[in-house]
Amino acid sequence: MSNRPAAEMSLREYLDRLAAKEPVPGGGSASALVGAVSAALGSMVANFTVGREKFAAVEENMRQVLEALEVERRALTNLVQADMDAYGQVSAAYKMPKDDPTREETLQTALKAAASVPLEIVQRCLAVLRLLPELVEKGNPNLLSDVGVAAVCAEAGLKGGWLNVEINLAHLADEQYVASVKEALEACLGEAEALTRKLWQVTVDRGV
Repeated sequence: MSNRPAAEMSLREYLDRLAAKEPVPGGGSASALVGAVSAALGSMVANFTVGREKFAAVEENMRQVLEALEVERRALTNLVQADMDAYGQVSAAYKMPKDDPTREETLQTALKAAASVPLEIVQRCLAVLRLLPELVEKGNPNLLSDVGVAAVCAEAGLKGGWLNVEINLAHLADEQYVASVKEALEACLGEAEALTRKLWQVTVDRGV
């Protein structure tokens, strides 16, 4: 299998690596990819709205939404590789000799870094979800179903990121850090689920 960075892989190559018997890419990286797909779908809807005379009244608003979605798409795309890199750091720390006096500190640092990547995935996916209601209300209605797909993809990416944060937190000794991250995660998860339900229902109701 190639060890090329995710940004240099074709979709087929990335999926082949994801399916292979090797630890990376894994669920965190895949969650970032799903989040990036969500942002891309949102951008598509915005792109089919801006520059069209019939949507002139919402032109500036849609351009702002598009710009924000592109920021999230780029960030989530970068996180596809960042999660792979973070796993490598944790793996290297675990392989250190157990009698090495720096092993535990190195491991704890690596685990915090590994938790921070999926935590950002969670936050970025929520940022995407927060932008989608504007597309439902003001975007090109012919692409309403794409907004619905974007919503469920963003929620899936967020929940996948949340799970990967929890996995790393389970091995961290810093109880205060763990508690603060868990509190932030719960708030993100609750908001994401409520937003997704609302977006999905509006999409279905208007689409039938």
